[in-house]
Amino acid sequence: MSRDFHLPGRSPVIAREGMAATSHPLATMAAVEALRAGGSAADAAVAASAVLCVVEPHSTGIGGDCFCLVAQPDKPVWGYNGSGRAGAKASTEALLEQGMHEIGMSIHAVTVPGAIDAWAEILKAHGRFGLDRALAPAIAYAEGGFPVAARVASDWAGHVARLKNDPGASKHYLFNGRAPAQGDVIRFPVLAATLKTIAAKGPRAFYEGEIADDMAATVAARGSFLTAEDFARHRGEQAAPIATSYRGLDLIELPPNGQGVTALVLLNILENFDLAALDPLGPERFHIVLEAARMAFAVRDTHVADPACMRASVPTLLDKAFAKKLAGKIDRSRRVALPDVAAPGGDTIYLSVVDRDHMAVSFINSLYSGFGVGICTEKTGIMLTNRGACFVLDPAHPNTFGADKRPMHTIIPALGMRNGRCEMSFGVMGAHYQPMGQVQIVLNMLDYGMDVQQAIDAPRAFFEGAQTLVERGMPAATVEGLRARGHTVAVRASPWGGAQTIRIDWDRGVLIAGSDARKDGCAMGY
Repeated sequence: MSRDFHLPGRSPVIAREGMAATSHPLATMAAVEALRAGGSAADAAVAASAVLCVVEPHSTGIGGDCFCLVAQPDKPVWGYNGSGRAGAKASTEALLEQGMHEIGMSIHAVTVPGAIDAWAEILKAHGRFGLDRALAPAIAYAEGGFPVAARVASDWAGHVARLKNDPGASKHYLFNGRAPAQGDVIRFPVLAATLKTIAAKGPRAFYEGEIADDMAATVAARGSFLTAEDFARHRGEQAAPIATSYRGLDLIELPPNGQGVTALVLLNILENFDLAALDPLGPERFHIVLEAARMAFAVRDTHVADPACMRASVPTLLDKAFAKKLAGKIDRSRRVALPDVAAPGGDTIYLSVVDRDHMAVSFINSLYSGFGVGICTEKTGIMLTNRGACFVLDPAHPNTFGADKRPMHTIIPALGMRNGRCEMSFGVMGAHYQPMGQVQIVLNMLDYGMDVQQAIDAPRAFFEGAQTLVERGMPAATVEGLRARGHTVAVRASPWGGAQTIRIDWDRGVLIAGSDARKDGCAMGY
């Protein structure tokens, strides 16, 4: 599909030597500078992520988790699971005895942060620079200051009440009791000092010693099961990717405890429909995809957990015959009674980098909800994740809260491979929406011929419980068509997620990238 240049929009960014796409211009610039200095895509990705932990602090931070996929020509895809665990003393039974029915925003939502360990391991395996060099741009912004971007300022303002409830969060992330406005220049001197310590001493300085003790003391004072020993024992792990095929493209995901399998199940279901024959913005396309998504998410919520605790194998969940049976349950004329899944909001950063050697890095880093659990360490300036909110308090469920367990995780980087070569590195932010967002981009490009930017820009729909929530860009006729098929439709207050995509055009030797206008970021190449 060619772009109509009469209308507002972005063209894809096209370059030859290297490309980066992130949700903030300063992070994209840091990635490109790393590439031009001779760094690999891995060096650039970690540098960009660290910058985002400073300039987009509600979405991500060093107190969160990280997942990564790396594709290189003629090598197997490499994956890393950088998610943290609950403490060794964690117990569903103990919380049930306290009268709790869900973890929610309680202190038990805090898990050990996995990001710093993941960054170091990614650099060790695929980088040319050390962690100290990768952290330098982030340290410079935290220490010297940076101007607050428009979307960041808007989101930040919505979290003031939560931040005021915590001494550390109020101290480090509010300014005279307020969120910063667009264009305000702010600094994080305490976070800068923490980053300097990690840069000088390495990742174990985050998990052992003064920084870890500060995190452990902060959560212990509020009743957490986590201890300093839990932080010291943390290690992420390499993870063999999982995949399914759709119209000749192999979609690559990380295995559980991530929810990437949800996107694969969803594509397997949709493969049974001739979506290309439908209007890409019409009600039938969105009805079929929404119904298929409700089934895929029901599969996720039944089965996905820490892999050590899962009862259904990933190959069983990805069986094409299983997907065909699910597809047969879809009524093209009306919404049917299927299990619903709650979809609480979340903030995350996703970025993609490809270097001159065609190493593609699909990289995601998150605190889960905006500013995580809303608790910040006073001495070290670290916002803590609330990823443990994804646990359930059902002793019979594989994803129940428990000792040393990793929760079902929403953040999922993705790759698209064709004939053994990486064709696209992409991902979509937005908590539970991410599998739906990834699938929408795949459908838009493969079934409807959209370029990377058009595929990102197209209007989105998803569900929260019994409601179907659409963006304001959804055509009115499509909204009415969904209502006629039994959907309870409302316009969502904020858009669904954000995305970055880099496509490798092997025949012409160029990199083609798009970045989501729903965020502040951009794609840049050279």
